Amino acid sequence: MFETEIAVVGAGHAGIEAALAAARMGHDTVLFTMSLDSIANLPCNPSIGGTAKGTLVFEIDALGGEMGRAADAVTLQSRTLNLGKGAAVHSKRVQADRAAYHLLMKKTLETTKNLRVIQAEIVDVKTETNGNGKQIVSIVTQLGEEWGCKCAILCTGTYLGGRVFVGDKNYESGPDGFLAAKGLTAALEREGVQMMRFKTGTPARVKRSSIDLSVLEEQCGEPSITPYHEGHGEDYFDSLTQIPCHIVYTNEQTHRIIRDNIHRSALYSGQIHGTGPRYCPSIEDKLVRFADKERHQLFVEPMGLDTEEMYIQGFSTSLPTDVQRAMLASLKGFDKAEIMRYAYAIEYDCADPLGLLPTLEFKNIKGLYGAGQFNGTSGYEEAAAQGLVAGINAALFCEGREPMILPRSGSYIGTLIDDLVIKGTREPYRMMTSRSEYRLLLRQDNADERLTPIGHKVGLIDRERYARFLEKQKQIGEEQNRLASTYVSPEGARAFLEKQGMPPLASGISLAELLRRPGITYEALAEIDGGRPALSRRVCEAVEISVKYEGYIKRQVAEVARQKKLEDKRLSPDLDYHAIKGLRLEAAQKLSAIRPLTVAEASRISGVSPADISVLLIYLK
Repeated sequence: MFETEIAVVGAGHAGIEAALAAARMGHDTVLFTMSLDSIANLPCNPSIGGTAKGTLVFEIDALGGEMGRAADAVTLQSRTLNLGKGAAVHSKRVQADRAAYHLLMKKTLETTKNLRVIQAEIVDVKTETNGNGKQIVSIVTQLGEEWGCKCAILCTGTYLGGRVFVGDKNYESGPDGFLAAKGLTAALEREGVQMMRFKTGTPARVKRSSIDLSVLEEQCGEPSITPYHEGHGEDYFDSLTQIPCHIVYTNEQTHRIIRDNIHRSALYSGQIHGTGPRYCPSIEDKLVRFADKERHQLFVEPMGLDTEEMYIQGFSTSLPTDVQRAMLASLKGFDKAEIMRYAYAIEYDCADPLGLLPTLEFKNIKGLYGAGQFNGTSGYEEAAAQGLVAGINAALFCEGREPMILPRSGSYIGTLIDDLVIKGTREPYRMMTSRSEYRLLLRQDNADERLTPIGHKVGLIDRERYARFLEKQKQIGEEQNRLASTYVSPEGARAFLEKQGMPPLASGISLAELLRRPGITYEALAEIDGGRPALSRRVCEAVEISVKYEGYIKRQVAEVARQKKLEDKRLSPDLDYHAIKGLRLEAAQKLSAIRPLTVAEASRISGVSPADISVLLIYLK
């Protein structure tokens, strides 16, 4: 038998972060992958970030993860979404060079101390039972090698029981033609893990030179790019020549082709039984669900600098190949389009996340963790975030230290995990800003303020980086105070306000009060702010947002403080809820099944009412 401390199964975005975190925290770690060529694969859209997802990437970086650093290095184009809305929903999204991302992450894994990467399929997990219940003791490869371990982290993505569907054809496969993982599901079910069956899909890849891009709408990147990674300076992208994306729309002919052939779609012919993603449906599903829409927007995105492949975002389908060709030919500029990879749908096995603790450890098997699509989520960023948490907690478990549990009030990562383990999911879960009641506090600009101290505490943020973080926070605080204490006279602000189309002042006013006025930016204030220090773009952004939204932020902070009282009230994992007088039967059943760790977690369980929470609080007294 071979030995390691922490075994990670799967080298997608979850597995990479889990393995790097564990190894960087000083633990002997082995990362198993079905294929070394599939490491950090981007099987769906060639982008990282997006609405809410961009914030996740900043949070991953703030904790000491790798995704943001690598995404910066392979950026083809960058845009900040939702700039027309408030700061709470601003989200960075980059087009990534798919092949370069794979190679960079592979090299990072190969050169990380304490980490070995092995191409092998894991087909079994072995446990032993002691006084504390089941404990993971080893995992087994398809070739019969057994690896003893203290912890194992399952990050199987869409490989586990993978089956691809194109029209009436279907076959065992992982994403992009890689082999499916077949043995592990039965082993997990034998150990008492509740499994589910989900579905996702991807559009065709089209040869660039066969598309007439000149007739499409061009979508360019933003002029000033803020890197994901804190260590990359503001001049990091100065020499980058951004590659444009393009926009095209479906039309009446496209919709007629789809409707005439919808009975041939694997989705509507009864072949697919797994539940698909609500917020990223196939094009045929869009036509059924949004029958009144005359057209749907599609994005034509490059897959990399050294490839002709173009990704057609929004055109995912499981229709047969002949229909895919006809659909594409109906689009403006695509009449001669050549398909390089056909679209497909894929079903896969995943675990019910209600069986997990907030640490992402299984409740019934100590030392066994799940992360990524294996936990029922959808998206690279959601996967990486969970992998990072699972890797950190596996390392802490090996050290005998308290686990890291991120509250939902402190991060999107915490919100994501809390939703999964408390509410569960019956479809691929996607992070969105609307899922957080604290989204004004959980912005991408302040991810380091919220999470870098935690990353430093667990050992992923070194002293040099932490010192830079403390200096940045000091600068933000000093500038906030300076704006609040620096006043301008009515005469001194007259010309500036006239330019802004605003009436003159009746009395003196602080720069902070001026900045809170709609339409006035921190940059514009420089005209009447002669004492302004030289500050980085990140500091200026943080100062502007904190000043402009101060009142709203204070209200959310007060709500977090109220909720914390419930978070501090712990519930025993062995509590007999059926013995508590006054607790409704449904609540007792739900609480017994999910086993929340705090009263706050209990309050978020569907079927547990405010009256039930009152009963719990009285019982605890």
